Amino acid sequence: MDFYYLPGSAPCRSVLLTAKNLGIELNKKLLNLMAGEHLTPEFLKINPQHTIPTLVDDGFALWESRAILVYLVEKYGKDDALFPKCPKKQAVVNQRLYFDMGTLYKSLADYYYPQIFAKQPADPELYKKIEVAFDFLNTFLEGNNYVAGDQLTVADLAILASVSTFEVLKFDFSKYANVARWYENAKKIPGWDENWEGCLEFKKFLD
Repeated sequence: MDFYYLPGSAPCRSVLLTAKNLGIELNKKLLNLMAGEHLTPEFLKINPQHTIPTLVDDGFALWESRAILVYLVEKYGKDDALFPKCPKKQAVVNQRLYFDMGTLYKSLADYYYPQIFAKQPADPELYKKIEVAFDFLNTFLEGNNYVAGDQLTVADLAILASVSTFEVLKFDFSKYANVARWYENAKKIPGWDENWEGCLEFKKFLD
C-alpha cells in the first residue's frame, strides 16, 4: 500500500496514526512539494488534485486524509472500535472529523500558514477563531475521555495530529482543561512518537 506524504503534515500524520493503530504497514513515499514532485505527470495520474496525503491500495487511489482514515478502518479494522457501526456513534465520529477539517485544523491553517509561508503579519481576528475552536473541543470533551465519546476513534487520531501541531506552534491550550487532559492521555496512543517526530519536522519551517 503506497502512501504519499510529508511527515510534517498533520493530515498525513493522522493517516500514519491510524495505520499504526490498525497494525498496517504503509509503503511510505516522501513527496517533496517544494520541488514540485506533486505536479509530475506520474503523480497527477494518481491524484489530479495533486494533494497529500494520497493512498494507493492495490491500484485504488484515495486522497483527503479523513476519507483515508475511514477507508482504512472499514477495510482493515478487526472490529469497529475505531469507527463504530452504530449509526449514532458513527455520526458523532464523523461530526468530529468534519469539525477538525472545517473548524479546528482550518483555524490553524488560516492563522499560521500565511505567517509561515508568505511572511504575512498575524491577523488577530483569525487568532480568535482558534480560541473558538478550542472552546468547542473543550466542550466536546466535558465528561468524556475521547473526543467522540467513551472510546478511542479515528476522530481522536485526526484531532491529535492537529492539536500536536498547535503545540509546536506554541499555542497555549493549557487553559482548556479538558483538552489538556485528553492531550496528555493521547500521548500514550500507539504511533505518538512518530507523530511527534513529524511535528518537529514541521517546526523547522518556523526556524
